[in-house]
Amino acid sequence: MTRKKLPIGIQTFAKIREENCYYVDKTPLIQRLITGGTHYFLSRPRRFGKSLLLDTIAEVFEGNQALFKGLDIENKWDWDICYPVLRFSFGAGQLRNRQELDRRIIDLLKQNQQRLGLACDEDWKSDIPACFGSLIRETHAKFKQKVVILIDEYDKPILDNITKSNVAKEMREGLRNFYSVIKDSDAHIQFAMLTGVSKFSKVSLFSGLNQLQDITRSKEFSAICGYTDADLDTVFAPELAGLDRDEIRTWYNGYNWTGEAVYNPFDVLLLFKEREFRAFWFETGTPTFLIDLLTQRQVFMPDLAKRVGSEALLSSFDIDDIATEALMFQAGYLTIQSVQRLGVQLRYVLGYPNREVESSLNEVLLRRYTANDSTSIQLSSRLYELLLVNDFDGLKQLFTAFYASIPNDWYRNNPIAQYEGYYASVFYSYFASIGLDIRLEDVTNRGRIDMTVLFNDNIYIIEFKVIEQNPDGSALAQIQARNYSDKYKAHQQPIHLIGVEFSKEAKGVVGFEVISC
Repeated sequence: MTRKKLPIGIQTFAKIREENCYYVDKTPLIQRLITGGTHYFLSRPRRFGKSLLLDTIAEVFEGNQALFKGLDIENKWDWDICYPVLRFSFGAGQLRNRQELDRRIIDLLKQNQQRLGLACDEDWKSDIPACFGSLIRETHAKFKQKVVILIDEYDKPILDNITKSNVAKEMREGLRNFYSVIKDSDAHIQFAMLTGVSKFSKVSLFSGLNQLQDITRSKEFSAICGYTDADLDTVFAPELAGLDRDEIRTWYNGYNWTGEAVYNPFDVLLLFKEREFRAFWFETGTPTFLIDLLTQRQVFMPDLAKRVGSEALLSSFDIDDIATEALMFQAGYLTIQSVQRLGVQLRYVLGYPNREVESSLNEVLLRRYTANDSTSIQLSSRLYELLLVNDFDGLKQLFTAFYASIPNDWYRNNPIAQYEGYYASVFYSYFASIGLDIRLEDVTNRGRIDMTVLFNDNIYIIEFKVIEQNPDGSALAQIQARNYSDKYKAHQQPIHLIGVEFSKEAKGVVGFEVISC
């Protein structure tokens, strides 16, 4: 099989095609999109191929048939009709105030004017909506075809300032001033699409732009960005040699918007280049404000693996109203595991998409929870080593060390340590941070196991209890009384029942019992 160039960091369709890069043919979905509607909105996490999608759509509308040779759309599109395209992207740099935003918008308008051969009226610069509206009308008049409008990273000026409420609101007003023109220019628009990371409410940002069809959670378009399992096995088949296919799936697959699950392209391409499993996407930058928000809200970390959100909640995102579920989902740290219908309402069961996100996020939060980066890393590594050899005496000492390493002053001065689930969160995050196969609240016919860990052909059933001071054996007793191990006996692997008892008063593990069967 012939290997091609990996399109790492390439966001232009023409460059991918002209340089003989791997390309996953998204044109069947693109054709369905542009023939089935006119105004769209799509939210996807960062580095998910949104810019490439918009660039490909632009090339279709501009009639660049040669770039689509051999692709699905080649013989299904009328290439004789070309549409003028207005392109806007707020991805470059960081805008710090409304003045900088307005200057950026004016510059983008001028770039489009120059590219389309239209004169720039200097008087427009004091009135952005007038400038944008005139550009749309004049483009339609010049080319005798309605205009295509593509806006990438539509929300970035707001997100870059989300921790500065006043600045973020200024950015929102400036963008609303710009986007409102789309609604009033409908007669001149053939197609419009906005993409970004977050979905801000239409009331707060789009000022009545109700014709935008949100395809973020569309089953039909779930795979319009990202790579599917089938894509890896066909398009990228030459790159798979020497890599464990199941490991690729476990590490990077799992993002889902109610349809087919996909991989983040950035992860896959870096894996094929580096030939090792790493948290490539996560390492490109997890926003500090996200970690701050999770700690401030005292989020019980095991619960993140099984959050439930309503349709309205996942769509609710604004500067002063950021629901934890909506933020985590839109940013890509949680994804849709299943959909439940309760009467007329939909409920989305959310969870981590894959090992990369679960382990990396818990590693970052563990540092925040324990106030000692180097120690938490050392203890995580030690946990892995002890599980490899089933050294349970060593595990008992290690579990005690989890909490003993946290300075007393930190306990006194940080409200994180006072919330109900803090100690269990620390315990769970150590396991999650090293990427183990963890089943939380593992359901059996006799109850729910706190945590089941499958590792190295062994099964660990763990019950964690917070008690007053003296251990009473109730953690292990519960595992035995409810026959939790029955669920896994068919696996014919060693099963270890572990009861861990923690004293909040003593701030440490006071009970640790193990029975192997």
